[in-house]
Amino acid sequence: MAETVERAVVRRRDGVTVIDMPAHIDITSEAALDTAYSEVSPKGAVLLNFTGTQYINSSGIALIVGILARARKQSRPIGAYGLSDHYREIFEVTRLADFMGLYGDEQAAIAAKR
Repeated sequence: MAETVERAVVRRRDGVTVIDMPAHIDITSEAALDTAYSEVSPKGAVLLNFTGTQYINSSGIALIVGILARARKQSRPIGAYGLSDHYREIFEVTRLADFMGLYGDEQAAIAAKR
């Protein structure tokens, strides 16, 4: 059975680019996340929306680190919101949270990044 790869949706809200992350983030998400990041505005903050994300494995964490590296190279602020308690703890333990702000919802994240 063929595996379907979910898209990451890019949208703008109040001058901030939001990437709605896929439900499952693993190695099969690489092309979708690369495409999404290539669609972000040339300037300004990027927010990763994990509200609909149900699963992230170690390959998915590596892909998120890649997004962080690209944003950092461009001196672009990055944040995340909508993480479950489990994934929020993983982001804190792995120190991903040191490189991006973690917010409870989109409104708080946008207010912080404007």
